[in-house]
Amino acid sequence: MKLITVDNHSGVPKYKQIIASIEEAIAVKRLQRGDKLPSVNKVSLEFSISRDTVLLAYEELKKRGIVFAILGKGYYIKSVEFSFEQRFFVLFDELNAFKEDLYTSILESIDNKAQIDIFFHHFNLEMFRKLINESNGNYSKYIIMPTNLVGAADLIKTLPKNDVYILDQTNEELIKYPSVHQNFVKDMYRALAEAKNKLAKYQKMVLIFPGFKEPLGMVEGFLNFCQEHHFVHEVIRDFDLQTIQVGTVFIIPNDRHLVQVLEQSKVQQLQIGLDFGIISYNDTPLKKVVENGITTISTDFKAMGVLLTEMILNNKKEQVENRSQLIIRASL
Repeated sequence: MKLITVDNHSGVPKYKQIIASIEEAIAVKRLQRGDKLPSVNKVSLEFSISRDTVLLAYEELKKRGIVFAILGKGYYIKSVEFSFEQRFFVLFDELNAFKEDLYTSILESIDNKAQIDIFFHHFNLEMFRKLINESNGNYSKYIIMPTNLVGAADLIKTLPKNDVYILDQTNEELIKYPSVHQNFVKDMYRALAEAKNKLAKYQKMVLIFPGFKEPLGMVEGFLNFCQEHHFVHEVIRDFDLQTIQVGTVFIIPNDRHLVQVLEQSKVQQLQIGLDFGIISYNDTPLKKVVENGITTISTDFKAMGVLLTEMILNNKKEQVENRSQLIIRASL
């Protein structure tokens, strides 16, 4: 029996008929894992259709994880399980409480319409390169957090352009890709402007910014605000063994530094919100209760996941800013 049948009089596109034929052959066990598919040229000649049509079918099966290709040899059956028509490659920078909310939101919004494979690059360019290269051509969609990795944009551009979505951070090199992202310059500036009256009681503003994984836009937004409103300010890379000067307000993107500042305040017997102030980044349930509440600048990661999923499922190509908000608590 033929593995593939194509009906020229059917209203179903020919590439979809090829896909259906192969899926049916797998379902009735005429194709097993590791079996080789008929060559592109053979199918093209047998049914008098273009090679591009056959390639489109085989590449779609590849994206679904049903087949794999060996350069110069052909296409082979990779999996005999194909309950999902779509497979999404999701590349996060790291897993933390905020990213877990984001990932859960994506899963819930997809609602079993696709298989989700998640990976982490941990801000390592070589790991980023490896994961991008290994995934290329094997998925329906690619959802990527490039962070501020130098060279990430060039690697992303090797992926199928119409299937890539950028998440959380974007930049000028990736402006042509659809995205749901934070605008860290605007968000930092807007939050500080909203808190201006409370900030006025402090003599100095200090941003603790290591610069390794934190978005660079935070610094730009901070400097824009301080310079425009004539606040004495400083950007430091670390807080280790620092002494807190009374009248200082700290903007702290990294929770490790938040803990260090709070510990030092205990050593110096300073009262938060009175002797010094804190604005943290990214809200968590713990920050609602620690020291009677830590003020935060935070985006809605759950909403970010919903927006991205809706964009993908509806085949929209947009750049959407997922705005942050200032949540004022006792630490300011």
